[in-house]
Amino acid sequence: MYSNVWRAGSLAVLLVFGMSGTALARDTGTTTAIINALVFDGTGKAAYPATVLIRDQRIVDVGTRLRVPKGAISVDADGKTLMPGLFDLHTHWTPNSSPSSSAVLSGVYLAAGVTTVNDFHQAPESYAPRREWLGSIAAPHVNFAARMSTPLGHGADWADTATTRWVNSPDAARDAVRELAPYKPDMIKVFTDGWRYGHMPDNTSMDPWTLTALVEEAHANGLKVAAHTVTAERAGWAGDAKVDLIAHSIQDRVVDARTVAQLKAGGTFYAPTLAVYEPVKMGSSPPADPESPAFLSRQRNFRNAMENVRVLHKAGVPIALGTDAGMPGTPHGAATLRELELLVQAGLSPAEALQAGTATSAAAVGLQDDRGRIAKGQRADLLLVDGKPWENIQDIKKLSRVWVDGQLVLGPGVSLPAGNSRKYPQPEVVGPLVDDFERADERTALDTLRTTDNDGGNDRTWQLTRVVVREEGGRALRTMARMSSKDRAYASVVLPLSRGSVKPVDLRGYRGVRFDIRGEDGRHALMVKGLEGGRWKTAINVQPQWQQVSVDFSQLEYAPYRAVEGETLPWRGDDATDLQFIVDGEGAAMPWFELDNVEFY
Repeated sequence: MYSNVWRAGSLAVLLVFGMSGTALARDTGTTTAIINALVFDGTGKAAYPATVLIRDQRIVDVGTRLRVPKGAISVDADGKTLMPGLFDLHTHWTPNSSPSSSAVLSGVYLAAGVTTVNDFHQAPESYAPRREWLGSIAAPHVNFAARMSTPLGHGADWADTATTRWVNSPDAARDAVRELAPYKPDMIKVFTDGWRYGHMPDNTSMDPWTLTALVEEAHANGLKVAAHTVTAERAGWAGDAKVDLIAHSIQDRVVDARTVAQLKAGGTFYAPTLAVYEPVKMGSSPPADPESPAFLSRQRNFRNAMENVRVLHKAGVPIALGTDAGMPGTPHGAATLRELELLVQAGLSPAEALQAGTATSAAAVGLQDDRGRIAKGQRADLLLVDGKPWENIQDIKKLSRVWVDGQLVLGPGVSLPAGNSRKYPQPEVVGPLVDDFERADERTALDTLRTTDNDGGNDRTWQLTRVVVREEGGRALRTMARMSSKDRAYASVVLPLSRGSVKPVDLRGYRGVRFDIRGEDGRHALMVKGLEGGRWKTAINVQPQWQQVSVDFSQLEYAPYRAVEGETLPWRGDDATDLQFIVDGEGAAMPWFELDNVEFY
């Protein structure tokens, strides 16, 4: 297993750092002819020899006696397997994963043959700048899912409400979908099930009336719905509500005939994310105590998960491919290939597993008319594979070439855009004014959306932030918090320096940050966040009376998300993403602060 992870990672390094070229040409007008291929088309049909013609992102013809047009680029497949690109319908491109750069992650997925992914992690504010960035480099197609949960539900236990909307009634669910629609999400991810697998405290769950209203409103807005559902009863509710995709495994028990019937009646697809639930994950060592209650619980749940794939597949519920990659022990790219292996272990044939990862996954998210098969008119997202993966699923790892939109992104002679050689977009210069809180639309002077951040979990700090009028004139931002009972509870205001904190900002032309502040009943700090996990922080002295505070960048100290003894990261100043104003205190404290006139100097 280690060798597979290494191979995908090594190919990604070549993709991102070893090659460069002009911007990716999506429509060249040139025909590419892939000849002498053994075509596995994703439809369930047996593999057959054929020539495939590609032009303007699409497959224009497939056949055994096609004439190759004059001037076409000819690729001799030499009897290798040509198949559709893989999907991964459940990933998290998190800033705390490794790698975290979208450019590097793109290379990892392309190196694994994954040409379409669903990213369930991003705030709606980031969709537009991420699409712009990904559109400028060689990358898989990335679908962004808007997130919804219940108050204190799973997914809402760590995120801010701009990233995960909280709903607990049919009216609230409909309103939330309407509020999210202008961001043009590709789908909705809803956390409906708070069961935490029998070895962690449960979160709250969504009632069937709220879920039904949410799905109806999403469908009315042309959006598919994927549900975090892990118990049999709530899987039945998902089927009744016509949820499009269950994006996790049912693990509390083996499903019965009634649950199967509900899922089939709802037209619900099933992507079990087995890779994230393996009791001993790929590349991991067995636990020190294999008889511990937690490990025994994971084993029991995984047996249920595997059996439910077999039962649902046999009953005709369509099985799709997702992994939850980005979560601990579930590496991007490599987890997708491992999921195929696990689907075979759960009872699918290798050919059925490949169909799950291509045509069925495309249908699960409504893309069956666009990609997922090798057929005339389909998008030319293609893999050339040494071997016969429909007979031996391990052969899927023997990638020779990868095309996205008909453009070669992996293989001999590939030339990638210059952007693939950079981990992040080029930094931009902003300011000096970050926010004076005078805009009426809750956005900063940089036209970014202010957000909040606080400690997560079932016992989490509650925070109220609003703009108020200052006695001296003008407006300021007030934050009030009721701290959780944790040893280090905190609340904070986040001022993004670019939309969605996607593009880094170059602050090297400034000395520091200046702002007006007052507050009490807590310890206060300023933190500047950067890319690659960079966080630099300093304490600030806050009093009940207004005062102007200047913080020189030289005062900031490295404050990583997870401290490693001896680890340090010097302040660069050219990769900043956010300013964060923090207050922390003891459990049940109720601190507050007001902030105004934030600017660089």
